[in-house]
Amino acid sequence: MAFPADFMWGTSTAGYQIEGGGDNTDWSRFETKPDTIATEPCGDACDSWNRYEEDLEIIESLGLNSFRLSLEWAKIEPQQGVFSKEAVSHYRDVLQACHARGIQTVVTLHHFTLPLWVADLGGFEHPEISNWMGNYAKHVAAKLGEEIDVACTINEPNIVALMGYLLGVFPPEVKDRSRYDKVNEAMRTCHFAMREELRNGPGTYPIGMCLSMQEYICAEGGEGTMEVIRTSMEDQYLAAVGDDDFIGVQCYTKIELGADGIMPVTGEVTEMGYAFWPQCVEYTVRRAATMTGIPVIVTENGIGTDDDEQRIRYLNGALQGLAKVMDEGCDVRGYFQWSLLDNFEWVLGYRPKFGIVEVDRTSFKRTRKPSAAWYADAAKTFPAAFK
Repeated sequence: MAFPADFMWGTSTAGYQIEGGGDNTDWSRFETKPDTIATEPCGDACDSWNRYEEDLEIIESLGLNSFRLSLEWAKIEPQQGVFSKEAVSHYRDVLQACHARGIQTVVTLHHFTLPLWVADLGGFEHPEISNWMGNYAKHVAAKLGEEIDVACTINEPNIVALMGYLLGVFPPEVKDRSRYDKVNEAMRTCHFAMREELRNGPGTYPIGMCLSMQEYICAEGGEGTMEVIRTSMEDQYLAAVGDDDFIGVQCYTKIELGADGIMPVTGEVTEMGYAFWPQCVEYTVRRAATMTGIPVIVTENGIGTDDDEQRIRYLNGALQGLAKVMDEGCDVRGYFQWSLLDNFEWVLGYRPKFGIVEVDRTSFKRTRKPSAAWYADAAKTFPAAFK
């Protein structure tokens, strides 16, 4: 296999989960209300708003050439039509600090959170949401486009719809199939609007969407359930992104389906309650490449665990699958481990540990785990070591 010299080896983060200071969002309100189901508030997160240089020093020292981070819409546009010069300047500093270290910037514009003004006007159900997100993307392109190397419009729009509008465990806590379907449609419209504004420049960089994907394993009688789930969660999105420059695949596990629906997880289980299944990388990358016909970037893959040896075993299996699917000819442009830091994991708070770097919850001291060194070595020896 001719391995691409410019392959992106990186690690992923999200602004709300590491920065702190996100009190102008639907999530901050959700997790601090009296009857919240959230385990704990995000608070200062990992204080990366102030400590991003430390994070970038770690990435550079590991020899990784790329960093996926997200911008917080609520910080950039805290009120409708009012853009913060301070926030934009801060993000420009972060992106320039990446480039000064030879680190490519993979920038996600929306990662789960909404500014309060958007949420209060109806969020993803408002008829103007695609215009609002398009205007936000236009501002980002105008102010930061020259510093972006790869752009991701929306992170896991299918999960935002599923958790917020069907299962009701993310804001705005809705459980309605009809509204869920409409939000999925709105998500795709928002993606198109953001993509076109980003393409107008300044800056020239590949643009895509990051989709949550699973390996679905079907027992007898589960075929109908799989078709229903996969249609809304994956297929409608994969069918819509053929004009993108890439598809971002985000995968963690498998889901087994039977005649009665989703089957209980068996075998080795992660901290999230997921099946330990690194084979999902090979499966989802192959499926995304086949269905879209465009390049793939694995924008997230990892494991929540307190056992760092288990993390290494998982990443080893994931990269074995990646080597296999690339050897078959799939056009894969990068792999991003989730996550750099042990960060805020939404309704589950700080319990799940996805990071290759530990963060002390009081001092914010960063401590590299053995998996950080393992991943650095793996990136240097891939694909030979994974054949």
